[in-house]
Amino acid sequence: MPARIEARGPPVGPIVRLAGETMGTGWSVLYAAPALEPDAVRRRVEARLGAIVAELSHWEPKSLLSRFNRASAGTWLPLPPDFATVIAAGIAMATLSEGAFDPTLGRLVDLLGYGPPGLQPTPSAAAVGEARAASGYRRLAFDSAACRLRQPGGLALDLSGIAKGHAVDALGGVLAAMGARHWLVEIGGELKGAGMRPDGDPWWVDLEDPPGAACAPLRIALHGLAIATSGDYRHGSHTIDPRTGAPAAHGVRSVSVVHPSAMLADAWATALTVLGPEAGLALAAAHAIAARIIVIADMPTEHISPALAAMMED
Repeated sequence: MPARIEARGPPVGPIVRLAGETMGTGWSVLYAAPALEPDAVRRRVEARLGAIVAELSHWEPKSLLSRFNRASAGTWLPLPPDFATVIAAGIAMATLSEGAFDPTLGRLVDLLGYGPPGLQPTPSAAAVGEARAASGYRRLAFDSAACRLRQPGGLALDLSGIAKGHAVDALGGVLAAMGARHWLVEIGGELKGAGMRPDGDPWWVDLEDPPGAACAPLRIALHGLAIATSGDYRHGSHTIDPRTGAPAAHGVRSVSVVHPSAMLADAWATALTVLGPEAGLALAAAHAIAARIIVIADMPTEHISPALAAMMED
């Protein structure tokens, strides 16, 4: 978990805004550091994103992840730092959530029409069973000391539930390395902030409500914090429950998680979506995770974890 990022006093100068596209969505960077030339920042940001996509994309046939998915049984692939960081966190999160989060669902993702092959016919129970049998984080062997990962045969990684958060953390690292102390980074609705705005306020972010939720407004100050949201109100129910091989079916419309790490907030949001409000809140409470779960069944219901409730009282 990265250390909390602090800054002394408000920055001087205007906010610089940069934006572009990555990972099938958009990215944006806001920073207040007059000495940083925007074109130089853009080049560093785009290079960093390009390197992450080249390693972790399920959609790029030449990515390292795609090469791992095609590798023969028993093959050990050496992993560069980004891949090693994400797969280590993914396996740890899978273990902690007892499989509610699982980075090995690539075959199911494709079979259900959420992956690069696009829309697919409704799969048979036998096809789903076969894809599930080939999946499972327990089939992976990760040698952390040597930074290498073993393909057990027929297993396909899909890191979409954690890689975007890692990319947010990485862009924050780019800005910090360039000397910026006051910034806000966003990729596809996942955000992380450090320092404060030139007006002395923190980087405030309003949590987005799914249609029909009608929740009270909830605003979070991203001062050394990140927020990730998993929801089915934009693209339909697409979060797969590894335990059934089907989309999660708890009526959960949105899960938002606040955490110092965008990567872990991303993974936690996915896990809590799969677990549903009762089991999800219990796990969040056990690990002091700040989370909001919105369920829309007969009527909209908002569930707030103890850690988030305490944060709102501060």
